[in-house]
Amino acid sequence: MKKNKREFPKNFLWGGAIAANQSEGAYDVGEKGLNVSDINEYVSDIPPEERMEGEITSEFIEKAVKQINDGKIQSFPKLRGIDFYHTYKDDLKLLKELGLNTFRTSINWSRIFPNGIEEEPNEAGLKFYDQLFDEILANGMEPMITLSHYEMPIYLTTHYQGWYSREVINHFVKYCKAVLERYKDKVKYWIVVNQINLITYESFCNIGVTEDGVGNLMEAKYQGLHNMMVASAKVKEAAQSINPDFEIGMMVFADKVYPASTKPEDALGTMLHAQMEYFFTDVLLRGKYPNYAFRFFEEQGYDIKFYDGDEEALKNTADFLSFSYYYTNLVSKESNDNNRSILPNPNLEASPWGWAVDPIGLRITLNDYYDRYQCPIYITENGIGAFDTLESDGVHDDYRRYYYEEHLRQVKEAIYDGVDVRGYYAWGPIDIVSCSSNEMSKRYGFIYVDIDDYGNGSKKRLKKDSFAWFQKTIQENGARL
Repeated sequence: MKKNKREFPKNFLWGGAIAANQSEGAYDVGEKGLNVSDINEYVSDIPPEERMEGEITSEFIEKAVKQINDGKIQSFPKLRGIDFYHTYKDDLKLLKELGLNTFRTSINWSRIFPNGIEEEPNEAGLKFYDQLFDEILANGMEPMITLSHYEMPIYLTTHYQGWYSREVINHFVKYCKAVLERYKDKVKYWIVVNQINLITYESFCNIGVTEDGVGNLMEAKYQGLHNMMVASAKVKEAAQSINPDFEIGMMVFADKVYPASTKPEDALGTMLHAQMEYFFTDVLLRGKYPNYAFRFFEEQGYDIKFYDGDEEALKNTADFLSFSYYYTNLVSKESNDNNRSILPNPNLEASPWGWAVDPIGLRITLNDYYDRYQCPIYITENGIGAFDTLESDGVHDDYRRYYYEEHLRQVKEAIYDGVDVRGYYAWGPIDIVSCSSNEMSKRYGFIYVDIDDYGNGSKKRLKKDSFAWFQKTIQENGARL
């Protein structure tokens, strides 16, 4: 009888993850086009009369693009990132010193097809990733590359309504084929779409649908997600013909919830919430729509259109499941209310941004996914954003060490449970612009980057106290956790 051990596998992938749109900067270099993340504002100190707040509309995009083209870029931090486009060689050396044996980033779609509709890819963009991937490999790290991580060319949102348009499927598959062919001998592990299930938290950056461009926004989002899942399956099919050794993964945001009480109604609400989170993994790992999804769409009055070939395309399922994990919540559902309320858990401490710290939830999530799919799993994002203070003698971030220590212990327990966890990627190993709040002040890294929310600073990289702890943890393959 095979027995599991409470230890990380010898070939475990210890990694770090970032995204091109939050790190590269160089928005006007190499013929790059603007993408959906480039127009994300940091508004903390912008006078109210100058802010562009609210839902993303066509007017919002037009105003943001005009400001950028006019050189008024101060409030758009993702245009600058941490200048990884120019500093990647030195940054990767630090990550090698940290001990990472794998590194996840994304290809910026708008560097390869600036408007998304060009006949041929942009050679300047391709050459940059040639050099970046070579450098990752030269530093002893296995690349894990995301094809779509909130970097859709803005042209596809203004002229096609993003993923709501069926035409975007062909444009995306063309882009993916171009890079899969180009890097078939450099990259083995691919994630097609980052956090594909984020229909509310990052819906514009994820789907590219403006509020004023459709009649029923939520219906349009689910139609866009259907189109995105069909495109993901088509990419998997194409990848197999380009290099049979490719490992093509799908990724979700692990939105784990617990019942708010012992009431059956709350348990039912929790089940219904979980079902529509499993919806994405069920389709992309099992190859077809589950019945509960059809019921959900009927009850909501959503008309999700299937086209000829969609059902057949979806049979091209992903090779592995990956997910981000940051926090958990509670679900409350009153018996006379069809809506579910998401509530914070009073039993858990929270980060400065209100994200509940729940290491045990990570173990539960790993077991839940593995019990359902029995496939390889990679945790491709996990970390804590914090206000780090740069003292005269460095950055003392014991809170970060504690966070990682407790979460990694639960990963180890899940492996002992029998879950096939093959890799863990800290988000992000070096400070980058926050995805959700668009600020540098929300820092995740083991490496401090001296840049503030408006791009001021020396850009110097400094190791935080947590750097040495994580380095030692990797060297010991997590033995002391």
